[in-house]
Formats: sequence, structure tokens, C-alpha cells
Amino acid sequence: MREFTARFATAEEIANWDEHVIANPNGGNLLQSEAFAEVKQQFGWKVLHLVYETADDTSYNLVLEKTFPVLGRFWYIIKGPDVATVDDIPGIVKANKEFVSRSRLNVFAIKIEPDIVLSDEAHRVLEGAGLVKTPNLQPNDSTALLDITPDENQLLRNLHSRGRNAIRRAIREGVQVHNVDPTEENFKAMYALMTNTVEAKSQVRVREYDYYQQFWTNFIKRGQGRLMFVYENGVPSVGAFVINYGRKGTYKDGGSLQKRSQYGDSHLVQWTAINQLKELGCTEYDFCGTPPSDKLKDTSNPFHGLGLFKTSFSKTVTDFVGCYDHVLSPLKYKAWTLAGERIARQLYTRRTGRQFY
Repeated sequence: MREFTARFATAEEIANWDEHVIANPNGGNLLQSEAFAEVKQQFGWKVLHLVYETADDTSYNLVLEKTFPVLGRFWYIIKGPDVATVDDIPGIVKANKEFVSRSRLNVFAIKIEPDIVLSDEAHRVLEGAGLVKTPNLQPNDSTALLDITPDENQLLRNLHSRGRNAIRRAIREGVQVHNVDPTEENFKAMYALMTNTVEAKSQVRVREYDYYQQFWTNFIKRGQGRLMFVYENGVPSVGAFVINYGRKGTYKDGGSLQKRSQYGDSHLVQWTAINQLKELGCTEYDFCGTPPSDKLKDTSNPFHGLGLFKTSFSKTVTDFVGCYDHVLSPLKYKAWTLAGERIARQLYTRRTGRQFY
């Protein structure tokens, strides 16, 4: 086990946060970014910047914090910590415990969510570190990933035949994909397409418009996001918001009209986005959310419809380990799991109309 120390980031490190995050051992994650931190600060969380150091690695990670009466502080290391392998997690757990105790931070539990591929060995290491498995929170804890490093012709051949044929037909029939400006009108059109698709193809709750407006604006103004439309009869019929963060491209949000005549339009949007993000230096494209690999054919899964579309590009699904809790105060954590978390989520949603996490 490698030994780590934990500390809060310096002002200089925070000022150059994205540079540090994308240099992490696993390349960072958009949910660890400066743009996302700014969103969460506006939607109920205190943002902390945590640094892990060992002899030959440094890892920069966002911590989202909420404080509760009696219990104290709860930390959520969203899509982190960023580590080279699962074998680094025990060292991170030890560093967290020592840091919280030494600094008297009154943290009763830390939820972690590392981008570590699910396996029996990974599960063994995480449980061996004393972590407690909890329900997953992010839609891309199971996802379709695509290596976009091959040249354009080879990349097209690498796609599933369903996706490849749809792209070729859309190109033949003259479908046009447009990069559009981040205006209020375009944001509202995008949000309408998203909600339309979610209602038709999944049971996932869409956050309020203000959240997405803030999210899209933050990434676009940093040159890390772009909004793309296909039009039919003069109105947006397919939309996608994609992100370039370090070497990773992500299809973060999307939607479409359910009745439209241009075949392959949604596939061509993705193909166009992939090639644009590749030009920006991305080497991997995350379609951001499918059913788990063992439930792809389960029609009751809330991501079934979306999964069919996304796996027409990448032939396999990658499952990550998802969420685990590091318990620092067993008595407080027991109160949290028995009723505290449920009550906190209900009260927050009732008061704000927003999702807790």
C-alpha cells in the first residue's frame, strides 16, 4: 500500500485548478472541474479543494460538503478520488482519517466515487479498506466509452454497424449539424429536447432549468463545452451538449423530438462531436450513462432506451465501482443511514425543489 498525505489546496493551486486536475493519475473528471465546482456552490454545497500526495504522485480532488446539526460534516468526493489503481484507495482512506482527525474537521463520513472499473478484485480492495457500498449516484457509473484515437476512416469502421450505417445515411441525405451560440433561446430549446427525450425513453428525473443553464454557461465560457443542434422545419430537432476536459470528451446532455423525418440525425450529431473533440486533443469519448453491462436487455431499466442508442457506437459497456462510504464516526453514521440521510434529502427537496445530490 502506498502512503498518502492529505491537505487542502493552496490559493495558487485553486487558481490553476483545472491544470492540476487534468494532470491527475487518471486524467481527472469534468465533475472535478472548476466549472462544476462553481455550479455546486450555487446549488447547496460548500466546495473544498483536497490534495493527496505520495512520493511520486499528486491528486487534486473536489470535495462537496454539507453540515448537519448534531452529526457534523458530510463529504462527497464526487467522481474521485482520482488514483492510478484501486490499490491506492487504502492509502487514501488512511490519509483522509488522519487529516480529518489532525485538523479537527468534524467529518462523520466521506462518500467516495472513484473511476475504477468494477471487478471482484476492486470490490475486495475497497471492502478490505473498511468502505461501505452505497447506491450509485452518477448516470455514468455504467457507460459506453469509445477510443477516438484512430483516424477518421478506421474510427468509423470501429463503430457498431447500427451506428455506422445511420451516420452514413444521414451524410448521404444531407443532414446538417450546427454549433450554436449559448443564448437563452438555444438553452431553453435544448432543455425542452432533453425533457422530451427523458419522458419518452427513461424514468430519470431532469434537474431544473436553472441548473443546466448554469452548468452549460460555466463550461462554455471556459472553452470546455459546446452546444450542437440539428434543425428540422426551422426548429431544433436534435440537441447535444458535449464537453472537452483534458483528454476526455463527454456527451453530457442530449435530447430530440420523438417525431422527425431525418434518419440518422442523432447519430450524426455524435459523430460530429466526436471528431470536433478529437481535434481538441481528446482521446476518449464518454456517452455518459447506460444500464449496467448485465442489464442491457432489461427493458425496465430507466436507461434502457438511451442505452440502445449509445451502444450503437461502442460495442461494450464499462461498469465502474460507484459509491462507497468511509465511516469516520460509526454512531453518527448509523443515525445517518437509519434516518438522517432520508430526512435531509426530503427536507432539502421540499425547501428548494432541487435534488439533494
